[in-house]
Amino acid sequence: MQRKKNFEDDGQGILYIVPTPIGNLEDITLRALRTLEEADLILAEDTRHTQKLLNHFEIKNNVLSYHEHNQAQRTEQILDKLKQGETLALVSDAGMPAISDPGNDLVKEVITHQLRVTVLPGATAAINALVGSGLATDEFLFYGFLPRKKQEKVTELTRLGNYPATVILYESPFRVKETVQQIAKTLGGSRQIVIAREITKLHEEFIRGSAEEISVSFQDETIKGECCILIEGGTEIVTDALWWAHLSIAEHVDYYETEENLAHKAAMKKVAVDRNLSRRDIYDEIHIKDKK
Repeated sequence: MQRKKNFEDDGQGILYIVPTPIGNLEDITLRALRTLEEADLILAEDTRHTQKLLNHFEIKNNVLSYHEHNQAQRTEQILDKLKQGETLALVSDAGMPAISDPGNDLVKEVITHQLRVTVLPGATAAINALVGSGLATDEFLFYGFLPRKKQEKVTELTRLGNYPATVILYESPFRVKETVQQIAKTLGGSRQIVIAREITKLHEEFIRGSAEEISVSFQDETIKGECCILIEGGTEIVTDALWWAHLSIAEHVDYYETEENLAHKAAMKKVAVDRNLSRRDIYDEIHIKDKK
């Protein structure tokens, strides 16, 4: 058990998690500006991007990079500074650090070492998208980015689609069309979804409708800007629908061969039905991928 009063000076430093605007610079808070100005050091996902923000608000301070490619080597350095009593501020390129971001690992390390961490309120794309979506807000599930591989994406969508809560996803504009198509195929074309694009920016847009309607409307359109996809909650929870979710495709096929004595082709066909994939997808995953 650990209890920590963040603003009770114990001689050690403190890590501030500082949200930054996701599009409109006016959304930064006065407290965030003061923290960035007074911190001994700012930890930034992209120092060049953060420097532009600091220059806009005429803040002069030292900035150190902290991102997924250097977090291992930076973490000890950061912990040492906190132990020495320094105040550090962590920012991401936009929005709340540690949400779909390596800052989460740093927060865990700081807590593990009995050091102080506090979070400032501020911009978060997921919450803006949820509130503006018109979908239910009393219960929601934030997932972040779906896996890129089709099989893994289908598995996750099937699992998420069973929740009665509104599901919030992040998605790249380069993959949003394919993801919406897969939502329609996996969860049904009538499932209501919302695409929230360019949140807080000049071209902010909410696209509301069924998965099928939006998928069709996107066919000849170039999507720009980072997107949030919100999926209407499922009407039923199927408790045993994904008994196989922890299995790889090969293990899934092997299960049917071993436990139900099915022939290899019959087992692959049954797995294809379970995962809402083609038999060719299953064959390629087992026989083609394994040879590479």
